[in-house]
Amino acid sequence: MDLFGEMMKSLQRTAYHQWMKSEGLPVVEGLGVEDVRKIEMVPWRRTGGKGAFIHLYGSEGVTGMYVAEIPAGGALNPERHLYEEVIFILEGNGATEVWQEGQKNKMFEWGKWSLFSPPLNSWHRLINGGREPVKFLAVTNAPLILDLYRNVDFVFNSPFVFAERFAGEEKYFNVTNKRYRSGMMNVWETNFIPDVGSADVEAGEEKGSGVKLTQFEISKNSLVGHISQWPAGRYHKAHYHGPGAILVGQQSQGYVLLWPKDLGTRPYQSGYGDKVAKLEWREGGLYCPPGGWFHQHFNIGSEPARHLAIRFGGRMHPIGFHTCSKRQDDGVFIPIKQGGTLIEYEEEDPEIRRSFEVALRKTGMRSTMPAVTYAP
Repeated sequence: MDLFGEMMKSLQRTAYHQWMKSEGLPVVEGLGVEDVRKIEMVPWRRTGGKGAFIHLYGSEGVTGMYVAEIPAGGALNPERHLYEEVIFILEGNGATEVWQEGQKNKMFEWGKWSLFSPPLNSWHRLINGGREPVKFLAVTNAPLILDLYRNVDFVFNSPFVFAERFAGEEKYFNVTNKRYRSGMMNVWETNFIPDVGSADVEAGEEKGSGVKLTQFEISKNSLVGHISQWPAGRYHKAHYHGPGAILVGQQSQGYVLLWPKDLGTRPYQSGYGDKVAKLEWREGGLYCPPGGWFHQHFNIGSEPARHLAIRFGGRMHPIGFHTCSKRQDDGVFIPIKQGGTLIEYEEEDPEIRRSFEVALRKTGMRSTMPAVTYAP
């Protein structure tokens, strides 16, 4: 992990890392976290709850994360900020108030696996409506914003109202069914998802056999995400893209393989098997593939696997930097031979499937993958 060590030394000089240090919270580092709900948190003076920062190597200064806790019957301090933030409820139930200066508060309720995003620089406050603590994961683009402005007071206390994002609309946080196809992606425009675990997802077999995948566009952000599901005994096709995509396991169990694209599409066959990283995941598992690293998701459990991803790559409000491929938005769906970043099953390393079948036998499962004839 010398590569990651050098990366961390560089990032620790950034304004974002200096801000994290000044907040007095622990910072969890690595390629992934076994269960984000079990991270130890400490009192967080700024929010009035508890918290801990998470910095995974694959975020690479593009996205940031923290996990937080709201005490039973309590509430966090109101706040606003110039970075986008997507909040995913891990445990508990409650409500959120959102408002612009001088406007009436809007309130909506949420529970476990709910997802929402306070509109940019709007005031918001999270309230615990139950008898147990609430835990949630927040993914932000704060590293980009803090590194750019290098002024904490400006980022957290700017009075500017982004009315084009949120102007106090009465039904802003109502669930919608505005779904459509954009390029090769299924898109869902909604500012609130009451339960990511049961939300409808559409077929997306370009990414793998039996895969369902829907991208959500939320609060007019550039920071968006997707929900993916695939059957027991199957796995995704390997692919790579840019840094900063955060993935959370919700259902079943399995593992992910990761390796730098420079090692080629068949790392085991090429003698680089010792350089392939393997992370196990289950409910609450968290990982972030580094930019330009192939990664491949495997389900060895007895039920369909479901993952939440939070990342850049919106269709409504795209950003200008792309490290996926020349095909940009749809590159992760397109085979490498056609200019994309996806490895078709017949092009993958045969060791991938062999080791998957071994892992399945250990859990008493069998592969349901379609037969494959490997290319020479």
